[in-house]
Amino acid sequence: MEGIISLNILFICTGNTCRSPMAEAILKSKNIKNLSIKSAGIYAMDGQYASKQAQQVLEENDIQHQHLSKMLVEEDVNWANFIFTMTMNHKSFIKEMYPFAADKTFTLKEFVNKHEKNVDVMDPFGGDLYTYRETFNELTELIEKLASSINKP
Repeated sequence: MEGIISLNILFICTGNTCRSPMAEAILKSKNIKNLSIKSAGIYAMDGQYASKQAQQVLEENDIQHQHLSKMLVEEDVNWANFIFTMTMNHKSFIKEMYPFAADKTFTLKEFVNKHEKNVDVMDPFGGDLYTYRETFNELTELIEKLASSINKP
């Protein structure tokens, strides 16, 4: 990714209260230069806080993140150099709604784990704190790989 002055990454999930805000917070905590990160949801209601469990898991891991949910809009799609979705259904939705973004839209898992068959990140919505911790751990592993690829010269 040499020569890129700035890189814009957009994480997408359904409601923008669990997975995508956690992914955004984890990647932001890496403090990578020239990297801008946002998240949105394909069916989000604007202005909702991240779920209590997502907030708690981030706090347990010393990650500070102020979040209000945001519905995905075309402006976000245009802004992003890469769009990372949490599921194949999210990716399909974006490709259908914004066909011009197909070449920059991937599930997070397929991008970092090229040969993995299961490309969906588990949805913790409605689950207990343990479920959120499991999703956080899965996202952390994926974001570590993503951050490594971003930081390569």
